[in-house]
Amino acid sequence: MIPRCPPPRYPTKAWVSRYPAGDDQTLPCQLNLRRFRVGGYNRPDAAWRVVHARPQAVLLARCRVPVLPIEPAARGRRRVVVLGSTGSVGTSCLDVIAQLEDRLQAVGLSAHANGDALCAQAERFRPRWITITDPEAAAGFDRKRLPKGTELLAGVDGITTMVSDAAVDVVVTAIVGSAGLAGTWAALEAGKTVAVANKETLVMAGPLVMELAARRGGRVLPVDSEHSAIFQAMQGGRRSEVARVVLTASGGPFRGRRAADLADVTPGEALCHPTWRMGPKTTVDSATLMNQALEVIEARWLFDLPPEQSEVIIHPQSVSHSFVECTDGSVLAQLSPPDMRLPIQYALTYPERVSGPARRLQWAELGGWNFEQPDRETFPALQLGYEVARRGGTCGAVLNGANEEAVRRFLEGDLAFLDIPRVCREVLAHHPYSARPSLAELHAADRWARQEVARWTRTKACSVSPT
Repeated sequence: MIPRCPPPRYPTKAWVSRYPAGDDQTLPCQLNLRRFRVGGYNRPDAAWRVVHARPQAVLLARCRVPVLPIEPAARGRRRVVVLGSTGSVGTSCLDVIAQLEDRLQAVGLSAHANGDALCAQAERFRPRWITITDPEAAAGFDRKRLPKGTELLAGVDGITTMVSDAAVDVVVTAIVGSAGLAGTWAALEAGKTVAVANKETLVMAGPLVMELAARRGGRVLPVDSEHSAIFQAMQGGRRSEVARVVLTASGGPFRGRRAADLADVTPGEALCHPTWRMGPKTTVDSATLMNQALEVIEARWLFDLPPEQSEVIIHPQSVSHSFVECTDGSVLAQLSPPDMRLPIQYALTYPERVSGPARRLQWAELGGWNFEQPDRETFPALQLGYEVARRGGTCGAVLNGANEEAVRRFLEGDLAFLDIPRVCREVLAHHPYSARPSLAELHAADRWARQEVARWTRTKACSVSPT
């Protein structure tokens, strides 16, 4: 027999136990869903059962409490872990948190080896933890430099400790490259909301990541400006009403040039992006249009969109970040200046919109906006994204690993700019394909691709060949 809750005096605290999923019984009366306290932490995201009630406490059992969203004003500040806090996206994220201190709190920060920058951030934000993932940098860091109350963690274990803690509400994954997958995976395993700025996570393991989020009750919110724009536009209707999405790209520093003009470009030239300020790897990806290739793959898994429903268009002004075309022919767009703080803020405060630090459109100063088709002959990397999105399996991990290694070698002067897509295509074409890989198999495919790229050498004719 299900005991009745004591109306009208609703409890504010509870003795609790987790209830197994699948029970469809509901409480005979509505509970006040102010936070129950569990093990010292507030847990608004769980389903409980009631076995006994009294004016100040409830024992929970044999019935499922439907947990409703609790608004930020009632819940207090959202507690945020920022992975990759010293990078471009990470510092923009902390700028948003600093501007919205009444709503957001940085409780965990991580960097690979930049201990000085991380220490300065710890002084400013006073997080509960910082994590240095590089073992040597962590071992050499002086813990006495940290403010009182901040704990130093190290390696992947430190990342896992931060993102899985019950006190954490949102995890921002801003670590560049495949290294960001571990933190995203651990956060979703713990049922967290993950604001994904690391597109490589979904490129490598999109199906597994989205399945994990659904299974563990986590949520994936996009931070990439293009995918945030699609996500925002989709709030205006149903998923079934989407005919296609159009991802915009600035065209990078080499827009309008032919392949012959790019034979001898330097890393310095590739890093001069006309509108965005990003890290070196992402900036080179924008120059090759590999960034847009990866975004097509990301959209495939994030929005469950087949590649036939995704297109890319060049928009040099970087004001319209993507379009969503509806089945009736209407087109929805999200417009804003090229400022990553806006999509970051939307992910952190979703579903609310509040005034923040992002730049605003100056309507009195607006001129013309231009759109053009991408030059797929000069920038063949874009086509690789569509091919990988169609095949799935291990292709994403191989393309991502090959591209990361090729970009690294280009920045070090070991490969030419035009070698990057050539190497990626060759490695992708010859890899041992698996249609339904495990997470371990994806990591193995990533390592194999990097090793293959390491074997290639640059020639004077700007072609590459395996050694």
